[in-house]
Amino acid sequence: MKIRTRDLLLAAGLTSLLWSAPAMAQGSDLTVFDWSGYEDQGFFSSYVEKHGSAPSYSFFGSQDEAFTKLRSGFSADLAHPCTDATRKWAAAGLIQPIDASRLENWDKLLPAIKDVDGIIVDGEVYMVPFEWGNTGLIYRTDMITDDEISLQLLADPKYQGKIAIPDAGPSAYALAALATGIKNYTNMTDEEFKKASDFLRSIHPNVRFYWTDAGQLDQAIASKEVVMGWGWNQSELNLIGNKVPAIMMKDADKGIATWVCGYVHLKNSSQSDDQVYDMLNALTSQASGKYIIESWGYAHSNAEAFDVVDPELIKSYGFDKAVDFFDKSLFFNAVDPELEAKMLKEFERIKAGF
Repeated sequence: MKIRTRDLLLAAGLTSLLWSAPAMAQGSDLTVFDWSGYEDQGFFSSYVEKHGSAPSYSFFGSQDEAFTKLRSGFSADLAHPCTDATRKWAAAGLIQPIDASRLENWDKLLPAIKDVDGIIVDGEVYMVPFEWGNTGLIYRTDMITDDEISLQLLADPKYQGKIAIPDAGPSAYALAALATGIKNYTNMTDEEFKKASDFLRSIHPNVRFYWTDAGQLDQAIASKEVVMGWGWNQSELNLIGNKVPAIMMKDADKGIATWVCGYVHLKNSSQSDDQVYDMLNALTSQASGKYIIESWGYAHSNAEAFDVVDPELIKSYGFDKAVDFFDKSLFFNAVDPELEAKMLKEFERIKAGF
């Protein structure tokens, strides 16, 4: 069979184009450094629709671990710390400012959430808030009544070996601050620090374990190994979903903490800004918010998400009183570095029984 010269030229031209054209970016080319579980595509379905696949994920177990790994040279495009870490990460040169004009949902975010310390640092947006929720006292309602539950109950001798709190110094001191009436746990006086430390020592005999994974707490409450635990909304939702009679104490006057987490643009990001902002826009969409509220029990940053969720569900989670959480609860803000080091050191002593 004879091949015409024109056909050869066309074939050669097509081959040249295929070799010279830049490869189309795939969804998986974007790398996200995150907590385990947040690879759930329900959070960013519009990104998958646009790019054909989900981002690639690497995981960390704590913000300190993530910070250390990033400082050692680990690279990714986006990361998911909470607001108490943003200033530290920015000061270390790990993250870059975010252009709010490229955020499709920026004006739809809860106004109060954009005022939380760590979203804006030195006049620049450094974090896009994604989810927020509570750390509070989760208890079995078949063993403790609503009237008697309190943070001070953690120290009651009758609950020896029956409570659990996180293996995290700042979180433990936030609990102690709420229990002892300390207003600003991020910058305690020496007297306040001693007061908080004394409270943690008083509950130490009652601690069955200091949990490092929320699932550990969930299982212990479900099996009655512990009857109270300082934990997150997701634990409450898991327990309710498994028909365990347990709820979180959401009375801001009795003591509850609020956290806000979000996504930051890492300075060593290698993927295009277009793809980064596509992901940020997907995460802050109304659909993402509806999914996280209904499936995870966390509140979302997009105010419009609450309009498309069953009002009874919103009420059962306590999110109908969002203003109370922002006004009255203790926020996990950045702890003074010197105080944080002091907390970590003293907390290790307390856990060791000293």
